[in-house]
Amino acid sequence: MGLLVFMRNLLLALCLFLVLGFLYYSAWKLHLLRWEDSKYDKLGFLLNLDSKLPPELASKYANFSEGVCKPGYASALMTVIFPKFSKPAPMFLDDSFRKWARIRDFVPPFGIKGQDNLIKAILSATKDYRLTPALDSLSCRRCIIVGNGGVLANKSLGLKIDDYDVVVRLNSAPVKGFEKDVGGKTTLRITYPEGAIQKMEQYEKDSLFVLAGFKWQDFKWLKYIVYKEKVSWTHNIQREKEFLRKLVKARVITDLTSGI
Repeated sequence: MGLLVFMRNLLLALCLFLVLGFLYYSAWKLHLLRWEDSKYDKLGFLLNLDSKLPPELASKYANFSEGVCKPGYASALMTVIFPKFSKPAPMFLDDSFRKWARIRDFVPPFGIKGQDNLIKAILSATKDYRLTPALDSLSCRRCIIVGNGGVLANKSLGLKIDDYDVVVRLNSAPVKGFEKDVGGKTTLRITYPEGAIQKMEQYEKDSLFVLAGFKWQDFKWLKYIVYKEKVSWTHNIQREKEFLRKLVKARVITDLTSGI
């Protein structure tokens, strides 16, 4: 009798296992089929990035000539290739940052989790979190991001770059002495501690300094700057240099800087 009960329970358990396995397999196949039939990848981006707007939007911007600022065009195009795209948050963190629950759930660089007090202290001292009034007053803004690569050398694109309303530069990319190729205008300089220009006099007077925080130490570094405290580096640079020199000596890497 006991053996029969044991066999019955074993069969029931096996049946339950098979049913659950079938349901799991079916759900997985349906999930794959859904993505195969979808126009979008798993991240939500359009698979065929042909950069074309839907007919109704294309007709809206049809009369704009090449190079003319098109109000709302960038957002419309981004929404087409990435429907999850939305622009509810301000360009820069301001006093309303506590309202943006999602960015408070993730640590840097994906959010600001654990940085509330530091950010509050920084914002209370800076107070200004917007573009200049002149740029804010424009109904449409043409923007350009100037990279740091040598591809701009001898291209004489300086005047064309300066023609944009907003010129964004990254880290310590030089301007002085290279205006013919890279322009002389800087609206925003986006950087992080290790890539920042170290001398205040080298910053463009009319530009905005924008911190891109990748780690919690970056926010602490900005607080030191804002409150004119003694700056503590986020990395032990001397130790890193010693490590790199060892790699060079062992011929693991090649030093192209003529001395690290």
